[in-house]
Amino acid sequence: MRNMLRKEFKLAMHPIAIIFLSFSAMLLIPNYPYYVAFFYLGLAVFFTCLNGRENYDILYSISLPVRKKDIVKARFLFVIILQLSQIALAIPFAILRQNLPVPCNQVGMEANIAFFGLSFVLFGIFNLVFFRIYYKDVNKVGKAFLISSIVVFLYIMVVESCTHILFFAKNYLDTKDTYYLKEKLIVLVVGMLIYSITTLIAYRKSVKDFEALDL
Repeated sequence: MRNMLRKEFKLAMHPIAIIFLSFSAMLLIPNYPYYVAFFYLGLAVFFTCLNGRENYDILYSISLPVRKKDIVKARFLFVIILQLSQIALAIPFAILRQNLPVPCNQVGMEANIAFFGLSFVLFGIFNLVFFRIYYKDVNKVGKAFLISSIVVFLYIMVVESCTHILFFAKNYLDTKDTYYLKEKLIVLVVGMLIYSITTLIAYRKSVKDFEALDL
């Protein structure tokens, strides 16, 4: 598995993924829907899978002495590492923003602990939708990305709207981390659990679909 993961980073990964990781700095932009910064990582996954299709990455991988299950596992581990890296890179920018003399985000959720919990849910939704479609037919990368993008943006619209509509989200979650820390930590933990569960479901379903795929 170590060699397969190395293959993902050295041969499969599209270079734009590194650029999109730097988009964590977008949390410093005043009055911006910060979830969009994390959406770009889904675009990096799309480019990686698209580039793999054009370069016959799947055909190369199945020619190796590995199980089809290991091919899927390596791709999932690769994506999970990218997603966790983006979260980690975004944390310092979120802390910096909260200590800058600027007003709270007027567009949607402030870059705080609750925001990261809801961002974990965003990643989990993307993994579930994108890979469930992708591994049914690895040649239809565009379809997988289009549908997953629609679902993700619907999710972003809902959670951002909640910060303006729902009392709890507006007055408890959409605040700086010095306020209502307990509530924000609960959202973070729940978000991480949802991410873990949805990604695990996506992985198991993807393995089943990919093993049944006639290449």
